[in-house]
Amino acid sequence: MVRIDITLNKGLRLLEALCTSDKRRGVTELAHELGLQKSNVYRLLQTLAALGYVDQEAEGARYGPTLRIWEYGAMVADRLDLRTVARPSLSKLAEETEETVHLSILSRLEVVYIDKVDSPFPLRAYSRVGGRAPAHCVATGKALLAFADDETLELLARVKLKRFTNTTITSQSKLLKELKAVRQRGYALNRGEWREGVNGLAMPIFDHTRKAVAAVGITLPPVAPSQALLRCLKERSAEISKALGHKLGKICAIA
Repeated sequence: MVRIDITLNKGLRLLEALCTSDKRRGVTELAHELGLQKSNVYRLLQTLAALGYVDQEAEGARYGPTLRIWEYGAMVADRLDLRTVARPSLSKLAEETEETVHLSILSRLEVVYIDKVDSPFPLRAYSRVGGRAPAHCVATGKALLAFADDETLELLARVKLKRFTNTTITSQSKLLKELKAVRQRGYALNRGEWREGVNGLAMPIFDHTRKAVAAVGITLPPVAPSQALLRCLKERSAEISKALGHKLGKICAIA
């Protein structure tokens, strides 16, 4: 078992709390949220400030993350060849469908959105670059879980599936049946399972090893996707897979 450094763990948790907040936070508030002593939180904040990761209001005692976090995140993102390769196809798909499209990868049992092209229309898409969503109730998550490795599927079998809407799949057997259907037809659907009134359609992206490394998703209103929409998604997903070296195997069952 890996031994976790306690101080480093506390510091990273503190930094995560600041980065995921939509406002600056005070010592007392952070201590309560993280279950830490105020003196401990204060010392950690001072260390992070000295290293340039957080700063403090000119007047007041509230803290927030600095752009150093973004700078390092941008460096990592730039090294993601997948994002670079996929971007032209994502842009084409957004133009063709006039819907919001996004590129996701799987992180344990969550999807992480690594790129997004917004629709010109007002349907709200809850995805954001760097954001996460539970894989069992979004289309890109299902597309990736359907082709996931045994370790991921074993982990999935051990967790309780959380309900977010009335249509969220919370039964393990029902989810496995759904994933089997995804493998057979080549695409995944989200029927308002993450957010009410917001549907999704997604297909997996394969690399040269025939591994599903990402998924392309489209945010949709609560209506069944048309065959034209499915064909557009199939074509653009196949483009990205081909660019990653995928040659053999069935990508999608759509005619």
